[in-house]
Amino acid sequence: MIRYIYILLTLLLTVYGQLILKWRLNSLGHFPTSFKAQLKFLAATIIDPFVLSSFAAAFLASLTWIAALTKFDLSYAYPFMSLSFILVLVFSYFLLNEPLTVNKLAGVLLIIAGLFIASK
Repeated sequence: MIRYIYILLTLLLTVYGQLILKWRLNSLGHFPTSFKAQLKFLAATIIDPFVLSSFAAAFLASLTWIAALTKFDLSYAYPFMSLSFILVLVFSYFLLNEPLTVNKLAGVLLIIAGLFIASK
C-alpha cells in the first residue's frame, strides 16, 4: 500500500502547481500583446515566489513519478493521473471561483468510470 504514496504525491504536487500558477496569473492580469510588455510580464511571472514554488512542485512531481514507475506498470499507474482533472476542477471551483458546469461534472463522471475500468 505504501507504494501508492508515490502516485498520490505526484498527483498532489501536480495539482498544487497548477492551482498556484493559475492563482498567480489571475493576479498578474492578461498576457500583453506587445513583445516588450510580454517579456516584462514573463520576467515578473518567473521571479514570483509562488510561481517558483509551482515549478518546484512540478520538479518534485517528476521525481515522485519516477519512484512510482519503479513500483507499477505504466499502463496501471498512468490512469491515476486522470484524478488531477477532478482535483483541479474541485479546487478551482472552491479556491479560484471558477464555474462548475453540468458538462464538467459529466466529464468527471466519465473520468471516474474510465479510471475504474482501467485499474481492473
